[in-house]
Amino acid sequence: MTEIDAKIDALVPAWLHLPDIAEMLDVEVTRVRQLVKEGQLIAVRRGENRTLQVPAAFIDGSKVVKGLAGTLTLLRDDSFTDEEMLEWLFTPDPSLPGTPAQALSENRGTEVKRRAQALAV
Repeated sequence: MTEIDAKIDALVPAWLHLPDIAEMLDVEVTRVRQLVKEGQLIAVRRGENRTLQVPAAFIDGSKVVKGLAGTLTLLRDDSFTDEEMLEWLFTPDPSLPGTPAQALSENRGTEVKRRAQALAV
């Protein structure tokens, strides 16, 4: 859980607070915090009150976007920081097209993971 810089904040179109995610997933807030701690979600401190928030693109209705946790694991294994992961996920990739985060939400996780693995080479 980290502070966020203006560049990354500008890349991410929308954010959700942990209690909102808990409501969407129909779980307790402590479970959402556990997902962050386990690396299945990335949360950053934002806004005046420095509250923990997660990119809205990581939540698909009542579940975490399919393929996100595996992608985050691959990026972490390549020594990416949370900020670097967010930047990579929300920076447009003409070969996808769109951003890796968009591709994950469109169930194109295989392509995203392939690109994440190629970063290690």
